[in-house]
Amino acid sequence: MTTTDTGIRVAAVGDIEDGEALKVPAETTGHGDAIAVFHDGGAYHALDDTCSHGRASLSEGWIEDGEVECPLHSARFCLRSGEPQCMPATAAVRAHRVEVRDGGVWLHPGEEPADA
Repeated sequence: MTTTDTGIRVAAVGDIEDGEALKVPAETTGHGDAIAVFHDGGAYHALDDTCSHGRASLSEGWIEDGEVECPLHSARFCLRSGEPQCMPATAAVRAHRVEVRDGGVWLHPGEEPADA
C-alpha cells in the first residue's frame, strides 16, 4: 500500500475480485476503524469495517446488488452510503471516497464519496 497526499493506494485494479472486499487496517488509514474496500459490479466502495450492530467485520460479509450483508446477524448496508437496509442494524457505518486512477484503487479515508 502506498500513502500520498492524494490517498492510499490499496490495490491494483483487478486485485480485488468482483464480489470481494479488502480490509485496510486502521494503522494504515489513520482512521479510528479498519476500512473495507468492496468491489461490486465493476465499482469500488469503502465503508468502516465494523458493523454498527454486532461489531463484526463487514469485509467478511456477502456482497450483492450494491449491499454488504454482515456475517454475524445479517444486517445489510448500502455500499454507496453506509446506510442500514434492514434490521437489526439501525445506525449507518461511515462511507469513504474511493477512486480508480493510474491502474490503482485509491482510498481517501474520511472523505465522503461523491455518489453517496
